[in-house]
Amino acid sequence: MADRDPVPLPAEVRARLAELELELSEGDITQKGYEKKRSKLIGAFFPQAPGMDPSTGQERRTPVTPSSSSRYHRRRSSGSRDERYRSDVHTEAVQAALAKHKERKMAVPMPSKRRSLVVQTSMDAYTPPDTSSGSEGEGPGDADGEEGGDGEEEDGGGGGGGGTSREGSISMEHWINRAIHGTSSTTTTTSSTASSSSSSTRSGGSGAAGGRLADVLAQHVHISAHHHNRHHHHHHHHHRKTENHSAPPDVTGYTNNTAADDIQVERAPGAGTAAQRQTPKYGNAELMETGDGVPVSSRVSAKIQQLVNTLKRPKRPPLREFFVDDFEELLEVQQPDPNQPKAEGAQMVLLRGEQLGVVTNWPPSLEAALQRWGTISPKAPCLTTMDNNGKPLYVLTYGKLWSRSVKVAYNLLHKLGTKQEPLVRPGDRVALVFPNNDPAAFMTAFYGCLLAEVVPVPIEVPLTRKDAGSQQIGFLLGSCGVTVALTSDACHKGLPKSPTGEIPQFKGWPKVLWFVTESKHLSKPPRDWFPHIKDANQDTAYIEYKTCKDGSVLGVTVMRIAMLTHCQALTQSCSYTEAETIVNVLDFKKDVGLWHAVLTSVMNMMHVISIPYALMKVNPLSWIQKVCQNKAKVACVKSRDMHWALVAHREQRDISLSSLRMLVVADGSNPWSISSCDAFLNVFQTKGLKPEVICPCASSPEALTVALRRPVEEGSDPPGRGVLSMQGLSHGVIRVDSEEKLSVLTLQDVGSVMPGGMMCVVKPEGVPQLCKTDEIGELCVCTVATGTSYYGLAGMTKNTFEVFPVSNTGAPIGEFPFTRTGLLGFIGPAGLIFVAGKMDGLMVVGGRQHNADDIVATALAVEPMKFVYRGRIAVFSITVLHDERIVVVAEQRPDSTEEDSFQWMSRVLQAIDGIHQVGVYCLALVPSNTLPKTPLGGIHLSETKQLFLEGALHPCNVLMCPHTCVTNLPKPRQKQPEIGPASVMVGNLVSGKRIAQASGRDLAQIEDNDQARKFLFLSEVLQWRAQTTPDHVLYTLLNSRGTIASSLTCVQLHKRAEKIAGMLAERAHLQDGDHVALVYPPGIDLIVAFYGCLYAGCVPITVRPPHPQNIATTLPTVKMIVEVSRSVCVMTTQLICKLLRSKEASAAVDVRTWPPVLDTDDLPKKKPPLLYKPSNPDTLAYMDFSVSTTGMLAGVKMSHTATSAFCRSIKLQCELYPSREVAICLDPYCGLGFVLWCLCSVYSGHQSILIPPAELEVNPALWLSVVSQYKVRDTFCSYSVMELCTKGLGLQTELLKSRGLDLSRVRTCVVVAEERPRIALTQSFSKLFKDLGLHPRAVSTSFGCRVNLAICLQPHRLGKLADQGTSGPDPTTVFVDMRALRHDRVRLVERGSPHSLPLMESGKILPGVRIIIANPETKGPMGESHLGEIWVHSGHNASGYFTVYGDEALQSDHFNSRLSFGDTQTVWARTGYLGFLRRTELTDASGERHDALYVVGALEEAMELRGMRYHPIDIETSVIRTHKSITECAVFTWTNLLVVVVELDGSEHEALDLVPLVTNVVLEEHYLIVGVVVVVDIGVIPINSRGEKQRMHLRDGFLADQLDPIYVAYNM
Repeated sequence: MADRDPVPLPAEVRARLAELELELSEGDITQKGYEKKRSKLIGAFFPQAPGMDPSTGQERRTPVTPSSSSRYHRRRSSGSRDERYRSDVHTEAVQAALAKHKERKMAVPMPSKRRSLVVQTSMDAYTPPDTSSGSEGEGPGDADGEEGGDGEEEDGGGGGGGGTSREGSISMEHWINRAIHGTSSTTTTTSSTASSSSSSTRSGGSGAAGGRLADVLAQHVHISAHHHNRHHHHHHHHHRKTENHSAPPDVTGYTNNTAADDIQVERAPGAGTAAQRQTPKYGNAELMETGDGVPVSSRVSAKIQQLVNTLKRPKRPPLREFFVDDFEELLEVQQPDPNQPKAEGAQMVLLRGEQLGVVTNWPPSLEAALQRWGTISPKAPCLTTMDNNGKPLYVLTYGKLWSRSVKVAYNLLHKLGTKQEPLVRPGDRVALVFPNNDPAAFMTAFYGCLLAEVVPVPIEVPLTRKDAGSQQIGFLLGSCGVTVALTSDACHKGLPKSPTGEIPQFKGWPKVLWFVTESKHLSKPPRDWFPHIKDANQDTAYIEYKTCKDGSVLGVTVMRIAMLTHCQALTQSCSYTEAETIVNVLDFKKDVGLWHAVLTSVMNMMHVISIPYALMKVNPLSWIQKVCQNKAKVACVKSRDMHWALVAHREQRDISLSSLRMLVVADGSNPWSISSCDAFLNVFQTKGLKPEVICPCASSPEALTVALRRPVEEGSDPPGRGVLSMQGLSHGVIRVDSEEKLSVLTLQDVGSVMPGGMMCVVKPEGVPQLCKTDEIGELCVCTVATGTSYYGLAGMTKNTFEVFPVSNTGAPIGEFPFTRTGLLGFIGPAGLIFVAGKMDGLMVVGGRQHNADDIVATALAVEPMKFVYRGRIAVFSITVLHDERIVVVAEQRPDSTEEDSFQWMSRVLQAIDGIHQVGVYCLALVPSNTLPKTPLGGIHLSETKQLFLEGALHPCNVLMCPHTCVTNLPKPRQKQPEIGPASVMVGNLVSGKRIAQASGRDLAQIEDNDQARKFLFLSEVLQWRAQTTPDHVLYTLLNSRGTIASSLTCVQLHKRAEKIAGMLAERAHLQDGDHVALVYPPGIDLIVAFYGCLYAGCVPITVRPPHPQNIATTLPTVKMIVEVSRSVCVMTTQLICKLLRSKEASAAVDVRTWPPVLDTDDLPKKKPPLLYKPSNPDTLAYMDFSVSTTGMLAGVKMSHTATSAFCRSIKLQCELYPSREVAICLDPYCGLGFVLWCLCSVYSGHQSILIPPAELEVNPALWLSVVSQYKVRDTFCSYSVMELCTKGLGLQTELLKSRGLDLSRVRTCVVVAEERPRIALTQSFSKLFKDLGLHPRAVSTSFGCRVNLAICLQPHRLGKLADQGTSGPDPTTVFVDMRALRHDRVRLVERGSPHSLPLMESGKILPGVRIIIANPETKGPMGESHLGEIWVHSGHNASGYFTVYGDEALQSDHFNSRLSFGDTQTVWARTGYLGFLRRTELTDASGERHDALYVVGALEEAMELRGMRYHPIDIETSVIRTHKSITECAVFTWTNLLVVVVELDGSEHEALDLVPLVTNVVLEEHYLIVGVVVVVDIGVIPINSRGEKQRMHLRDGFLADQLDPIYVAYNM
């Protein structure tokens, strides 16, 4: 039974269970009764663990309640909840959503991490952070959150023994909870043990589901779930002790054990089929077959296999229509679902508030009110402030407030600046910078400004110079023209100071004068000076700042008349009366706190008791105690404050809230405030709190108070509730009853329209058209009491403060402008207003709307307390590939383990998917206390988003799910049946396109006095040179200091070669045509040995010597080349000879099987009797072995004819004569590098200055200084040399210039390569060394491949330097569309257009070389500017591969191909590279138009993904650009997954930042989803001597788990 799937519960049973849980949570049924009934209900459906009684099976588990009930030992009877974020309904919904779908069984591979990353050492990780949640656009004041480490949470479950009690108990729960679900809209691929309680069944700590869904893995280890858990119970402590600290646990999973010791799985009783299998250890390379039948090490591949299985059936919405993304590349556009709910109601009617009844004794302005109370009742208390222990610190009376404000006003106007030039005049703006614990100073300063007719701009205290968001506030101050900042003494002392005591200028701030407002610092105003007190008018009273969704700060200006009218409206709605006491917990500098506790309170002479945030953190009950002590009538709080009070209320016996007539809930419009209100009422009703006292209100910076629930008379109807379907809301429609009981949002009303106002609801986007009655829209109000503008921003002001709503006929509904509130909602029955979210928190994903706050609430309902800090979750969206993607960032508790967090993350994904039907793109956990905070401890959202996008968030866990949420990728390309080659050709002819072919100059027609031409063999040329110019120097070898290490004249080379030949004949007894391996470091010995072989009639093979520090990896390659090339003997130096036979060598290879090794350091004195005279020029001259970038070893055969033709071609192209000097900084082992190093000088007679590239690592300037010192005109290098110079000398150009380094004589600097020209590198090299005289046109590239070692080689002749010879045209660069390239098409675009890719031509085609572009599949010729394979025909083509296996088919295909149509006679060699030819406007010396060859990339490197052809280099270039810490990148595919490996130059904690960035850029630019992101150390990506990445070696290393990655992320 255990091996079968659990039976899904019928709906009625599920409903009955939910009722039971409700009863239990309400205290209507005991725990025991609940368990009995529950097991009875589900007993029929689930297997019972043997020997376990149904009722006792539950004993040690946490009682299953909708909230984690036992968490606070709260009394059951009161039925309270601690869910601040959502009603009980919600947690239940989340758990049900997690437990809902059972058909999908996928295990998620958990990311692997280096140990150093798992252990966090930073001290601040352990201090509980201030808590507050952020959802998009939350202002800095909204600090809602519960104290992080209040230490009261208990682990659920009463059993002893740590966590084992729960892990050991095997319950039916375990079955119900194997909730794996996938919904219609997205594919949720996470699996998890979702319990319906909010405490999870933590089975032994593995990342994916508790019941390891083993069937997903390739192993199929069947283990029955209950046995699994019980076995864990036995071994639990034992495991913890033996935990292997060197490596993170393997979570690809065979069993649930995290330890590294083998555990025999016993056969479970009753589970007949459970296989007896030894559990492989972590990292044990047990081989298994992977998707393509390749045996690889099990660990990585099992994970990737999981991932592949997970992604096998991505549920895509059916494709309907596409829109064209400025090209044929089709991006899917989300089509509206025909069944989606549509608004059906009538058009809404304008809602009017009651009349604002102006009471006769209301003051004409606030200053007048202050003057009245300050003079007639100066002793009346105005404000009581508290210290951090909750003791009253100070009482400010109305008399004091009046006299001090007058003093501030006088000093502002008269004591700043000079009499003639006062610094502040009426109407100017000044900043108010006061801390949250000093409301008295703030009030004095604020009223002082009003009296002086100066406009106060209250802002937060900047704590450090780089405070999150303080820069934006600085911009606001700058735009308001603020030059003076008012502050208190204490605050002034606390500001950061420079050593001289100055307050430094904060980042982004204007220069301000700091002005301290304490009385003792101010001069007394003269007797006759009085402030000018007017009636409220249209002047600006104050400016309140508002932080937008993108982090920018706007200033909302409020006029004096608006301020007064707003106070009157509040007074009327709240029925404020004189001398009432009001307790304020809110921030008094802005928003509801400012309006009630600073403005309206003074108008009505009320007494405010102000509770600072710091006191709330120490004593969350302080506000309730103050209400009780002072018999306060009104309190202003946020849901956070109610929530904190709930958490702490046990300690209090004697508190009474019966005096309260009104509890204003400032964030009552937030979707989760309702649960705080309910829970608070539940608990405090017993303490005298009346239900009708709770008054949620809705406000916004623009519209001030939008709505406020009035305190009603006792016994009237209870307030309104709206239970709305989430599905409907996401389409902007109100649907009350939803069949899907899970995904509902419960809202409370926020009362009715304010007195004197009108309200309507308009469509959020576009024309402000009135909504229908069942449609969600933006609330708009029309009243005097709103803000009037965004300071200095006329355009934005018009769109927000001057909106004229229109009816569906298009006619405006009235002549008065409305103000947009930024709140989304609707007007319900009886004119009650409901707010469903903020415009700022709105995320439109795939055409549906989701509210950030709702998603925060859902994430929190998934067992929040254990893994993440409750109020520290940020939700925002980022735009990737034309749609918004949801990102969730949470702060993780320091004590939660890797597996716990991973499991929590996967369950959050499921819950959000189940309830909102939307996929989360990225979920990141950061260490506690690291998210940027707002001054009141909230999360600074836009800053968090910015950090995320810049890759500076440093998360400790990341889960990306691009596969599930990106559904608008272009559809995979269907390969069309190939059009026959004949029709292609005819088509080209008809359209007037040339067939793509080109050739270098014809060798037969070139007349030159080339003496060497008369010899067929290089050995003869050398003998001739030794006779005619014996003392002419051919080679000069330099050391790292740039001095000559050795040199060779023609005769020296000849003599030494003779001795080598003698030695070969004498010691090795070689026959003609035997193969000899030459294992030499780059230098003269190599050249001597090469010609010695030719003299002896042997065939030389040059081999790179093993690296002494790295024998294990380099020696096997040497051995392989020696074996594959069938070398009968090895020639080398004495040093390497010893190395080959050393102890380290015998560990790497079998040293007994080496052929004879000859040491050529001491040569015999005597000459050979006779030099070998070759007879047939078509015999082998030498063999060229090299390892391709895909890791294949290929040797090609070069005949004497080809070798001579090659040398001649280079001589003609580069105009090489005996009088020339050429500097060569290349590896001399294969390709063109070998030919230039060893052969060309002998053929052309020029002097080669040899610079071994390895010497540049010691002295990067070596190559360039030699070029300058020897006044060299032609030089050859490799990309790795060029990169070394660019990186190593980038900052030293001035220094080099002062040393006289001069590159102005260089006319050709050719990069020898077998790849697409690296245009960025050559350009940066040219730019960098332009100052040293390098001509920008001097740098060019060459192109060769295995079948022809040099096809193009472009020495440009610079005009003024070209004293003789032909002048080749400049290399041209074209820009092609990268998307067309993927479809094997070439589309030229303008520079800088989107998706453009620059390609540089690969150089001028060598003389005697013909090129054609052919279709690699049909072998038909292609038209010009079409992408195809480059085929080459030339006298110096290699004559074939040299293989042991004699693979003839490959041989003939690569070296002897014929076109299938057209010229079918010529024999071509296939290069294996894609490219195209394009005729340019330039002409060469002979007057012919120049044909440029553009190489795009190797066919064997190209990746086929989604039916398109991608070149790794393009994806790598995009990735390297995304973050400064990525130094190198390589990509490869594994079973259709794209794997991206990046080298990180930075701290390991940056590793996880790269995962989202890499995923984003590859999606945006290449329309591909990255499957795996691997972050490694610098130097892990293997590179060959030509500087090319060895991607296949890397892939093998990754699959064999040899990379030691810092982090591996598997994208879902």
